Amino acid sequence: MKSLTCWMHRALGCTLGCALLSVLFPPLLPAQSPQVLSVGEIQAAHVKRNETFTQKVDLELKEGFHVNSNTPVDIYLIPFRLRWVGGPLDTEQISYPKATMQKSAFSEKPISVFSGKFEVQTKFRVPADAAVGSGSMTGKLRYQACTDKECLPPKTIDVHLPVEIQ
Repeated sequence: MKSLTCWMHRALGCTLGCALLSVLFPPLLPAQSPQVLSVGEIQAAHVKRNETFTQKVDLELKEGFHVNSNTPVDIYLIPFRLRWVGGPLDTEQISYPKATMQKSAFSEKPISVFSGKFEVQTKFRVPADAAVGSGSMTGKLRYQACTDKECLPPKTIDVHLPVEIQ
């Protein structure tokens, strides 16, 4: 019985010691994908019922990175996409910038990409029966950032558009 008690004390001590060490010296975690795409501040849209308006989303990629365009040249490439999900407005059209064709180490043919600073525009319609007051639209921006040699995992980020309906 004494050896069982001794073993339990050692196991408890080891467990507590490991827990304390993990707090004091956190384990090295796999590197997170760096923040390579920045979304500019989106100002609130002040709109009226039955009105249409265009909202732009300013984007900037870190130097050396690109994203596939919304119309990639190969089916295995992940397209750049903005989708608006939920909110008081109807999405009529999303316009992407003109892509550039870029040679890459992993593709025999040039690929269609966005890089540097660019913007995506969305044409919205305010429904006639939209509730008056404050609301917001949530956009889902899906992309895969790459360099000429490697790609980061695909990512989806939220984009928020505050809306004031009069």
